[in-house]
Amino acid sequence: MTGSHICVLGAGSWGTALAMLLARNGHAVRLWDRDDQHIQTLARERCNQRHLPGIPLPEGITPEPDLGLALDNSQYVLVVIPSGGFREVLRKARQHLGADFNLIWASKGLEPGSGKFLHQVVAEELPENRFLAALSGPSFATEVARGLPTAVTVASRNAAYAKAVVELFHCPHFRAYTCEDIVGVELGGSIKNVLAIAAGISDGMGYGANARAALITRGLAEIMRLGKHLGGLRETFMGLAGLGDLVLTCTDDQSRNRRLGLALGRGEALEQAVAAIGQAVEGLHTAKELAALAEFHQVDMPITGQVKRVLFDQEPPASAVENLLTREPKPEVS
Repeated sequence: MTGSHICVLGAGSWGTALAMLLARNGHAVRLWDRDDQHIQTLARERCNQRHLPGIPLPEGITPEPDLGLALDNSQYVLVVIPSGGFREVLRKARQHLGADFNLIWASKGLEPGSGKFLHQVVAEELPENRFLAALSGPSFATEVARGLPTAVTVASRNAAYAKAVVELFHCPHFRAYTCEDIVGVELGGSIKNVLAIAAGISDGMGYGANARAALITRGLAEIMRLGKHLGGLRETFMGLAGLGDLVLTCTDDQSRNRRLGLALGRGEALEQAVAAIGQAVEGLHTAKELAALAEFHQVDMPITGQVKRVLFDQEPPASAVENLLTREPKPEVS
């Protein structure tokens, strides 16, 4: 499929990278962001120097500061806004498009304050919408922008729509798979950010590869426990949007969440570490919402709980690690 008109809402690193991919695939892309000055800079410099320095925007991208003009005549709307602003942007888009349009979101995390999954936010704001898909998986923005090989999952309960979305993105260096398990895909993309903070803390404290492998493996167990309770599928958690994204985010310093954990493990203050990263760190607020969700559903998620305590309850990282290691012995599979 070529030649579609696509509006990308969100010009951070990930939104810009996906806009670049779509433009290279032959689509006409309008790129909008809540920061008008940022969009004007993109239009002038034809490069997102703030987030993807040195990678020029393809000709098919038009940075547009006016939301109405950006959405005008769009066949697809791709939302790549941090979870805290996701609902607000949907409401603004609805004012221009109505309640039923082709929606894709590549945002990850839970809504701060409500703890709702993004598909639940979509259902509340766009209840009549029949064409919905979430894109997730192990994918650093810089590598996608540079055209390096990447594979992701497109989740939609509408199989025909999922296939249409896959065709938008699919190319020799970007492979997309379809999936019907939106709950599992969104859960994997949310929890992995919290677990990446944990892995970063461990590495920042110098605990080594053994500890990191244990955190990833036991973190996957937490994803699967909560996921099973919420109706997600085991196959999803063992796939790209689950295990794949978890391994990527926990092991590579391109991850903002891992970098936050590294800073905390080295003794830096939370506010200082977040400021140094300079972009949204989704795991920060997601940790609090996930801990509350686990408590509400009475699902055991000790790593998530300790990360929340470090971030919000002034628990020293060393104490959090000790709390995990001194828990009562139990069967690995239970």
